[in-house]
Amino acid sequence: MEWKNIYRGILMGISDLIPGVSGGTIAFILGIYDRLLEAISGFFSREWKKHLGFLVPLVIGVGVTLLLFSRVIEFLLEHHYEATQFFFMGLILGVIPYIMKQAEVKRNFTKRHFAVLILIGIALASTAFIGTNEDIAPIEQLSVPVFFTLFFSGWLASMAMLLPGISGSFILLLLGVYTTAINALSTLNIPIALAIGAGVIVGFIVSSKAIRYLLENYTYVTYAAIIGLILGSLFVVFPGFASDTMTLVTSLITFTVGLVFTLLFSSPKKTVITD
Repeated sequence: MEWKNIYRGILMGISDLIPGVSGGTIAFILGIYDRLLEAISGFFSREWKKHLGFLVPLVIGVGVTLLLFSRVIEFLLEHHYEATQFFFMGLILGVIPYIMKQAEVKRNFTKRHFAVLILIGIALASTAFIGTNEDIAPIEQLSVPVFFTLFFSGWLASMAMLLPGISGSFILLLLGVYTTAINALSTLNIPIALAIGAGVIVGFIVSSKAIRYLLENYTYVTYAAIIGLILGSLFVVFPGFASDTMTLVTSLITFTVGLVFTLLFSSPKKTVITD
């Protein structure tokens, strides 16, 4: 068992609780993105046993974090919103040099790749101006129509979780299900949590295979899209500048901590992917 994946799962779990922050981005920061896709898609094949050592500790870390930190995240977003968002902006921005090195941008990117990067970045950044349904009261009772609504919401969110730059929580926010998911985790509403979780699992299976296919067959276009997603997500996470000096200074400190953390923990090893 790769028990160090527990702390990686903790970091990914925390990010998945934050609207605008992607667990896929954290996986990139930690240098396990390719292995994560391989393990998820491989777990549902004949060779599933060899992926257990990687996935089990990771799932433990993510699961424990979702249960224990849902209240903490609610508190931080409510009482220290700007500082929390700037911390994640630092994390997101710091991963860009690592991904550019992975893709060998200077050598491999053409005008077509930069066009894809810019268009996707603008498209994601524009979602920052889309109204959300975050004020909707959380769903607490499960019925058949509610189950399918939550299931497909989880499905869509999980696809976003694996893509760097797109937040699964933000997708839930757009669909009006975010408060329901956080409430289900913090109050241990098992039926509601299972309905969303079932969709997440199915989405993981489908999206992991699709992303691996794109990376293997359209490597640099996919990297361009990923970089565009990550840059665009900065605009989604950006909370604006605080009016009071104390909050502004705190936000600057948390941004720096997030940036330094990413630069220190990004894997220096380059993953070789054939185009």
